[in-house]
Amino acid sequence: MNQPNKLSLLSLAFLLFIGQTWAQEQVDLEMMHRIKTEGISKSQIQDISFHLTDYLGPRLSGSTNLRNARAWTSEKFQEWGLSNIKIDSYGEFGRGWNVRKSYIAMKLPYYAQVIGYPKAWTDGTNGLVESEVTLLEITSDADFDKYKGKLKGKVVMAPATLTLNPAFEAEAKRWTDQELEDRKSINIGGNNARYTPEMLAQMRAQRDLDQKLTAFLLAEEVGLRITGTRGSFGTVFHTRAGSYSTDKKPTVPEMEIAAEHYGRIYRLLKNGKSVSIEAEIEVEWLDDDYKGYNVLAEIPGTDKNLKAEIVMLGAHIDSWHAGTGANDNAAGVAVMMEAIRILKALNIQPKRTIRIAIWGEEEQGLFGSRGYVQKYVADRTSKEKKSEWDKISAYYNLDNGSGKIRGIYVEGNDMVVPIFEKWFEPFHELGAKTITRRNTGSTDHVAFEAVGVPGFQFIQDPIDYGKGYHTNMDLYERMQIADMTQAAVIIAAMVYNTAQRDEKLPRKPWN
Repeated sequence: MNQPNKLSLLSLAFLLFIGQTWAQEQVDLEMMHRIKTEGISKSQIQDISFHLTDYLGPRLSGSTNLRNARAWTSEKFQEWGLSNIKIDSYGEFGRGWNVRKSYIAMKLPYYAQVIGYPKAWTDGTNGLVESEVTLLEITSDADFDKYKGKLKGKVVMAPATLTLNPAFEAEAKRWTDQELEDRKSINIGGNNARYTPEMLAQMRAQRDLDQKLTAFLLAEEVGLRITGTRGSFGTVFHTRAGSYSTDKKPTVPEMEIAAEHYGRIYRLLKNGKSVSIEAEIEVEWLDDDYKGYNVLAEIPGTDKNLKAEIVMLGAHIDSWHAGTGANDNAAGVAVMMEAIRILKALNIQPKRTIRIAIWGEEEQGLFGSRGYVQKYVADRTSKEKKSEWDKISAYYNLDNGSGKIRGIYVEGNDMVVPIFEKWFEPFHELGAKTITRRNTGSTDHVAFEAVGVPGFQFIQDPIDYGKGYHTNMDLYERMQIADMTQAAVIIAAMVYNTAQRDEKLPRKPWN
């Protein structure tokens, strides 16, 4: 048979499959109406969001605030009448760390407050540091000798390299219809390499030099290192200096400061002017519990044949430490909590068990979700399947800010496309209808996808997510409460449909 005829038959078979699947999918429109009514007219999104951000504060992995957030979340689930609530350890994470005091200001050539925050897991300064700033211009190993023996107790910084672009356009945006349509397209082939071999070699050389500089500054007993970050108008993006590792290796006290303030200090120094800084960092290390945890709760299934199967929804509750992690990811947690609240308030009797998971330690590498998968689902390396591998129908995740849902990524799972198209129909008027076969990464659904369990992340309007997450300005004011209300309604419906479907959602092969 010639190739065109083969392709024609394959196309016909696929179209027949889609048509049959579409015909089989039933949507309970009365239940969709009830979900919309409960979620829109009785929404608790605003209250949940307030508690997760303003009340509980920053929730850095391993911190006291994260522990408090887990406790509050589990208490809320108990208040709503959910079942099988537990704070479940997935294994070891590492040391906890809290900031107890943080202060930095320029004293000379004049007094000026500086916007800055300690890097995560840095050591403290052991009191107030008052020092002129030393500019370190180190581009090779030979440059270290210029500073040897001269830096004890000093404040140091490297040359400023960031360039801030004018904000000609508004920060916030929503996806246009054309942009959403474009997200359906998939490119095959081509050279997708982001870096040339020369660029990679240069990056490795710079990384090696940075590691030597860190060790050098520690040996020199530097008082404080300051670094600039991307972001503008006083926005400070977080990174880490130390480690949550239990080996307890010391670090140089380090603060990240706003790019504009870093640039000012650098220009003063380059023009031969003295700059004096005073600063203090006080931190607390937590060595009483090195485990990481997730919060789990359920609405039990009722069908005698299907109640052992599971539909999961979840989001990560940990954040960075200068803001309150509003869009990353209190928003996702609030939406998922509200989604399961809606279903519980409607007193549904799902065929399958519905389980919510509030993940810990996502920001450091999906620790919570990967730990859960390793413990209960499968080993992604050895391919060993565990007790829940064939029980989970789907896992739904939310972790791209507080913008409204516009559709869903199906991670190349062609078989679910006609199913989801049918399920999204009642929400077209709410702006959600894009089903794309594209993959999206970097958050907790990846842990499930890696072991062959369907894991999905939703397409969300970016609003100002990219400009504000992981920063000191990721605060309640940046949350889109109306959009989150829409998202909770849609996710509640998706979870309900998955729980009630006669069959589990189809899976891609896992070899």
